[in-house]
Amino acid sequence: MPSPVQFSRQGAIALITVDNPPVNALGHALRAALLEAFRAAETDDAVQAVVLCCAGRTFIAGADIREFGQTPQAPLLPELVEAIEACSKPSVAAIHGSALGGGLEVAMACHYRIARDDAAIGLPEVRLGLIPGAGGTQRLPRLVGVARALRMITSGAAIGTAEALACGLVDDWFEGEAQAAGLAFAARLLAEQRGPRRSGERRDQLQADDVAGLFAAKRAEVEQQMPGSFAAQRAIAAIKAATRLPLAEGLKRERALFEECLQSPQRAALVEAFFAERAARKAQSAA
Repeated sequence: MPSPVQFSRQGAIALITVDNPPVNALGHALRAALLEAFRAAETDDAVQAVVLCCAGRTFIAGADIREFGQTPQAPLLPELVEAIEACSKPSVAAIHGSALGGGLEVAMACHYRIARDDAAIGLPEVRLGLIPGAGGTQRLPRLVGVARALRMITSGAAIGTAEALACGLVDDWFEGEAQAAGLAFAARLLAEQRGPRRSGERRDQLQADDVAGLFAAKRAEVEQQMPGSFAAQRAIAAIKAATRLPLAEGLKRERALFEECLQSPQRAALVEAFFAERAARKAQSAA
């Protein structure tokens, strides 16, 4: 079985290409191959920068739904994300199509992000009764601020490239082919001697005039618009942890809240509804 990740070198730039059709979902084989590729880039003295891009019609569009309900296999997504962020060489995620859920968590672990003008970027886990479990609740507020992170994660709604660029989630936009754009951006980083810039180390966006007020208002809004939403309230708690705790402790708090969501009957019902809707759409398409 061919690997879902190709590794090559373009001069001093390592090119890591995900090819796991149809939507480059983050199943076990892809997680393992990505971890191996980033470790190869880290240990190759000839590599000075890394580009992550995807073949096909989209970036990493999220988890592999075929693994829902199964015992996860190592490496788990948090381990992959932490290894990517820890890389000593600057990395660029070149996003086209959708970067959703774990796909966005991987992109945020890269040190820089660029997105094609038609990309969709978000963390939709709450719609399946979950919260992001690989640093999404900790890194997103560090990049875009507390208010926007609260809005994006509790709603699960994706944003487009223009908004992502305006709020600092991505660093540049491009038209055309992701691989070429990623290589060009990485070459610029090297020319400008810009090194790694880790999302998890940032604190400036976590400051707000009334952080406590933001959390209180969002809790009230969620209770009114999504009464009884187990996951949305825990997403708020996880983002609050990002404002109060160092990254390592915030990640532990996020994971504990994620596990609470996993055990929730509400999560099981939402996943069942998701598969039922998916089956209905397939039946309509076949009719």
